[in-house]
Amino acid sequence: MNKLILFLTGMILLSCGEKKDNQPAEASLSVPERIAEAHGIANWKNVEELRFTFNVDRDTMHFERHWSWLPKQAEVTSISANDTVTYNKTAVDTALVSVDAAFINDKYWLLAPFNLVWDRDNYEYTHSENVVAPISQQPMNKLTIVYQDKGGYTPGDAYDFYFGDDYLIKEWVFRKSNQAEASLTTTWEGYREINGMKLATTYNRTDPTIKLYISDISIK
Repeated sequence: MNKLILFLTGMILLSCGEKKDNQPAEASLSVPERIAEAHGIANWKNVEELRFTFNVDRDTMHFERHWSWLPKQAEVTSISANDTVTYNKTAVDTALVSVDAAFINDKYWLLAPFNLVWDRDNYEYTHSENVVAPISQQPMNKLTIVYQDKGGYTPGDAYDFYFGDDYLIKEWVFRKSNQAEASLTTTWEGYREINGMKLATTYNRTDPTIKLYISDISIK
């Protein structure tokens, strides 16, 4: 089961998380489902392979990880300058925990809207309207998810998704262990549409010296 892990400047913050839908009775989709649909989850069933690079720049430092994922075979390949590791998600032993944690983190940045559906049994959620977003200070919709307090790498974490009337995510907040204070806040920008899927690729903080982004995206 997938849980969100946020990596930044050498530190990994992992997550995992659920609540009752408060949408009108006539609505056919919950808010998490609407967000996933807006980002193109209906096209995920056609994906044979996803390749991407997770990047963090801080001042003069650059960090990157390269991934290849065959979701139908549950096969992941980690590619670095020093090593290439291939493993199956159904058989992660202790030697692979750190690699798998990094993969969960990096692909969650790219596919968090889809994980709102994939992880649905593992979190509770609430939805609010007309909430001021933390970075832009603009009124948006807000979806808060809190993962279960057991299982995963670091259970009990919370995430606040800020999105517009088009249900595309514009900003988000990570709150470790569901604490009140934000542990990490970024924008969601640089959207690209690939094979019917709308994916954010740039995540800016208020600190201009730090840049987190996804590059080299290839979907077959």
